[in-house]
Order: sequence, then C-alpha cells, then structure tokens
Amino acid sequence: MALLRLGFLASHNGSNMQALIDACKAGRLDAQPAVVISNNSESGALARARQEGIPACHLSGHTHPGPRALDQAICATLTRHQVEVVCLAGYMKHLGPLTLAAYRGRVLNIHPALLPKFGGEGFYGQAVHQAVLEAGEKESGPTVHLVDEEYDHGPVLAQARVPVLEGDTPATLAARVLEQEHQLYTETLQKIAMGEIMLEGLKR
Repeated sequence: MALLRLGFLASHNGSNMQALIDACKAGRLDAQPAVVISNNSESGALARARQEGIPACHLSGHTHPGPRALDQAICATLTRHQVEVVCLAGYMKHLGPLTLAAYRGRVLNIHPALLPKFGGEGFYGQAVHQAVLEAGEKESGPTVHLVDEEYDHGPVLAQARVPVLEGDTPATLAARVLEQEHQLYTETLQKIAMGEIMLEGLKR
C-alpha cells in the first residue's frame, strides 16, 4: 500500500511534527511528509522542513492579506502536494472554510490535555498545564482529535493519560505530556495508515 501523504501546519518549533518525521524515517509510521506550511516565516517548523528536504511554505496574513485568499492558498498547497491527511502541530490559527471542507474528517490536531477539559480558545502552551494544576486534577495527557470550526472541539480519536505528580510545575507536567504526545500522534496516524482507524473522505 502507498504511504499516507501528510501535510503539516505549524506556527512555532514543530516538535510533534519532527517526531512524526522521525517515525516515518524509522519505519514506525507508514507515511510520507509531503509539505510543511507555517504562518510564521521564522518558525522552527520551516527550518526543520528545509533540513529534512520537505517542501516548506510560509503562508500567512503577510503573504495573503485577505482571509479567503489565505484559505485558498493553504488549500491549494495541500492539494498540489497530494496531501491525504493534515496534521496540525502547534498551529495557532483557525483553518478556513475552504480547507476544512476539502479535508473534512481528515484534519488532526493534538492537544496537551484530556479533552473536553481544558480546551478552547486561550488553552495552549503552558496555560493548559497551569490550568490543570490549578484545578487540582490528578491526571492529564494528550488528546488526538479531528478538527472542526471550533478550537479543540472535534471528535476524539485517541488519548494517553499522564499522572499529575506532587510538586509538578507547568513545565515539568508539560515535559511529560509532550513525551506522550509524540508517541500518541505517531500511533494514531499509524492506525489510520493501516486502516484500523477510518477517516471520512480518506480513500485508500
């Protein structure tokens, strides 16, 4: 079976993206990184893509001032590179309606909390882990979910549970959750590649 073609959208460092790229190279993920798109021209994700020889595109309000034009450019880029599944990896922008329609049921995100808790606008980065600790939660962990029009709202595909330890800080909890993010994202995508998880609109 042909390798699953992945398109990545990332705003910053792209460590989850790198974990997936490494899994592809190691043969643990039957997929091929097809293109990386970032709204940040200086992002680590674009630098990683260029280092790996993966097509890298900066598409943002600077390159396409109107939201519809940007949405069209993102959708066209994913289509041109024959992307089958879109992976958000710390992408801090809403996807536009054209891209969401074209890839309905085939856009994945990973969130550093057990959704539906601690999701939605404003819950990203250290703020998520701070909120988990302030709420006195006994566990946290990443969630892989499908993306729809709302932040952190689509159907959950997989979760991994990470205990909250006594004395945890947002940074220490984040480090343990991130380790599980890398593993969970890879495992979930491999199940999609193997047909164990079926995505709407994915023809393989």
